[in-house]
Amino acid sequence: MRDYLAEDFAMLGPGGDRFASPAAWTELEAELGTELPEDYKRVVDAYAPIQINGHLTLKHPATERWNLGKEIRETSRVWAELDWEREHWLEPQENARAVLGLSKMTFGTSGGLIPLTSTDRAEYIFLAPLPDGTGRRICAVEHDGSWYEYRMTFAEWLYRYLIGEDMVGPNSSAFYPGPVLLEPLPTSPDARPAPRYGPERGM
Repeated sequence: MRDYLAEDFAMLGPGGDRFASPAAWTELEAELGTELPEDYKRVVDAYAPIQINGHLTLKHPATERWNLGKEIRETSRVWAELDWEREHWLEPQENARAVLGLSKMTFGTSGGLIPLTSTDRAEYIFLAPLPDGTGRRICAVEHDGSWYEYRMTFAEWLYRYLIGEDMVGPNSSAFYPGPVLLEPLPTSPDARPAPRYGPERGM
């Protein structure tokens, strides 16, 4: 089986594990009522809080600023307040329940959609249950409200995103040739972390 997590680390370069904290993950997962994917936690621990290639933001559960738990709560609240009974005037790709094969839309819970990351292009990436409840997948919603599912792990989704595939619907590629740009986010008002690049990757 292809090791997408190892390929992500190869593209991003050494991680700092600045805020790695099993206790922070345990607390967040207890709040959500479910465990988050191990590959996602390893990427977050290695690099977050960070912006990748100028668009994709990863937050961390152990930091006060850019806190992942707070982001999940706030994002879930906003999405949960939308009217999910309005299918009669939605475009087919905007009907999230139909696209994802779910009878109801819930957010930030063990059986619902959990926000994992987002971009500055108003794109959101969620962990979502499979329709038959046998596992989970990645789903994404772009800025115009169209939903897409990706039956893969977070590590594979991230790998494909970084190499320039359309991972938030058609024509959504955010590819930049050369090494991946990593911009650590400041965790205090006076912090000025320096941007850096990952290794050369032959593209």
